[in-house]
Amino acid sequence: MPRTKTALSKPTTRAPRTATRAPRVSVLTPIYNTNPAHLREMIESILNQTFTDFEFLILNDSPDNRDIEKIVLDYAKKDARIKYAKNEKNMGITPSRNKLLKMARGEYLAIFDHDDISVPDRLEQEVAYLDAHPHIGVVSGWLQYFGNDNSIWKTPEFDTDIRIMLCHSCYIAHTAAMIRKSVLTDNNIEYEEFYTPAEDYRLWARLMDVTHFYNLQTVLVKYRWMGGNTSNIYSSRTESARRAIQIDVWDKHPGLYSISQMYAPGTRFRLRLFGIPLIKIKNNKVYLFEFIPVLKMLWR
Repeated sequence: MPRTKTALSKPTTRAPRTATRAPRVSVLTPIYNTNPAHLREMIESILNQTFTDFEFLILNDSPDNRDIEKIVLDYAKKDARIKYAKNEKNMGITPSRNKLLKMARGEYLAIFDHDDISVPDRLEQEVAYLDAHPHIGVVSGWLQYFGNDNSIWKTPEFDTDIRIMLCHSCYIAHTAAMIRKSVLTDNNIEYEEFYTPAEDYRLWARLMDVTHFYNLQTVLVKYRWMGGNTSNIYSSRTESARRAIQIDVWDKHPGLYSISQMYAPGTRFRLRLFGIPLIKIKNNKVYLFEFIPVLKMLWR
């Protein structure tokens, strides 16, 4: 299908990395009882990137799983860019992500989940964009679902539109994102376990205060969508965390929140009194004070 291409400058060719020079990119991947076939596909999609100046940090949060450890170590013997570590015991996704942040030496951090597939020029496109736009702290792109769904998740392109949509939900694909590391370290920002499994949405919400965003208008990652995904298993917990993050974003960015109401997905009707939200009809449900569901409607 036709895609909107963004003009990108090709990253400068650099000398091979030495032991003392940090890589430009750190790819950060926590793994947990990953399907061996999916793990191999994920690893190979990074090792086959057109951009090569990276370290690939793989952190095993299922330390008793010897099978996936052997797979990673076998790849590491062939490619020194892979740095393998494992937790002494299961820590959970958010502490593991923060541990990877501390391990990373790269200027840019490429987030990547354990069973997805990056397109071959993903890193090249993102590095080129961040190099050319120093005011941008986070760049991501579209996801191509595969497994039980084959659709494409198209996210808004420009910073203002992304911010407006962040008032509703997480409109930056986390597994496809690349972050300027200095934005995190300079502002003492990391993942927050309280908001797990919506720790990615919380990260973007906090970064709204300190940097700008951009979504490349092309597929960067093939996202494995199966019934066992963490996002499916913890859907109710995710929704509770998402609601808490939303309220915080609305409180900090009232102007964006007001504009965002014109773009609220599925909203048919909204009633306010002296600026106070009373009733909202969205996706055939009636909400009191915009978030308490009280009635489901059937439209003819």
